[in-house]
Amino acid sequence: MRPPITPTGLENDVVYYRDDEFCSWPFTSGFWENGDGTLIANFMTRNVSYASGDAIRHDVLGQNSSNPRTVTVRSYDRGRTWDGEDPQYNMMAGPGGGGEALDPETMPQAFDAPVDYTDPNVLVSSGSMDGFATASTKATTRLSRDGGRTWGPTVLVPMENLPSLTGIQSTMVRPDGRMLMFLFSVEPDNTRRRPLVYGSVNEGREFRFMNYIVPEEDPWGNADGDYDDPSVAFVGHRWFYPRGYMLSSGRIICVIRCQRDPTGVMWSEVYSSDDGGRTWGFLSRINDFGAPSSLVVMPDDRVVAIYGYRLAPQGIRARVSEDGGKTWGRELIIRDDGGSWDLGYPNVWHVEGSTVGALYYFNSKDDPIQANGGVRHVARSLFSID
Repeated sequence: MRPPITPTGLENDVVYYRDDEFCSWPFTSGFWENGDGTLIANFMTRNVSYASGDAIRHDVLGQNSSNPRTVTVRSYDRGRTWDGEDPQYNMMAGPGGGGEALDPETMPQAFDAPVDYTDPNVLVSSGSMDGFATASTKATTRLSRDGGRTWGPTVLVPMENLPSLTGIQSTMVRPDGRMLMFLFSVEPDNTRRRPLVYGSVNEGREFRFMNYIVPEEDPWGNADGDYDDPSVAFVGHRWFYPRGYMLSSGRIICVIRCQRDPTGVMWSEVYSSDDGGRTWGFLSRINDFGAPSSLVVMPDDRVVAIYGYRLAPQGIRARVSEDGGKTWGRELIIRDDGGSWDLGYPNVWHVEGSTVGALYYFNSKDDPIQANGGVRHVARSLFSID
């Protein structure tokens, strides 16, 4: 193993920063590219006070914050600049976005017309209702047919006798036009999480269960243990946050978050399918530490993985695979100036040539405001993998 290095062409910039807001979780909030090349990125924010570090923790944000909302930022130059000074708030509640009260008993379970998922202006949102990643969560989906300007009503994804279903904005289109939606279920005891795949049917109007990605039980027990700390979400859960990518060979790879401790001891694994997502097998482990990972398949078929690194020195790191995700090269340090473990959740894209871009939430050790780390804001990095 060679030591980590800093990549060439590296530059970092702030996308959205407000000193009275806690910004977070771009990975699970939505990221799209439409037909004219516009990049559209969502993240969550809420008003907080940074007067006390005790109030700046995931498990107490609900009691120590107000006005939770979704922020949408756009880039018209491949992610070099973003409109974070004048963003859109609550995009889905805009014209055509519904904003209706959600009742699973009366919600539609299909779109009202056929959908061509190969149309670059057809964008799919995959979310959740009734909580997030709990034993009662239900998955939902929404559709934009105009490149993200307007969104249709919320559609309930059928449960297919699953105990629960969580959507995390993870979709991809097969060459035959079938949209695959990557989700995960949570067992009734709220401990085990199991990634799975749904596929579009009925001319794209609805989604149905295809298969699980991982075994029912972890054969190695990598997340086993007695976890009695209710204040930390996702403690000890081996598999969740799946996201799939199509390679030029026809293979689909899916990256999954694995962990014992969400404040640092987590890693990313890759599973693969050679039959369009019907069956899956383990392919590789990307890193020692760092998840969730976001991947991008470059024009030359190299695969780049970017992830938050929550152990000291905290920051953002990356690796490159030259063989479709089977093996991974030396670690690249994109940033190591984090103020605490509370960062990451990136989305990544191809900028041009060998240049990659990533958008993530971050807090800096150099921020003059410190409360269990600096102000949680959204930033972006550009770097070369050559």
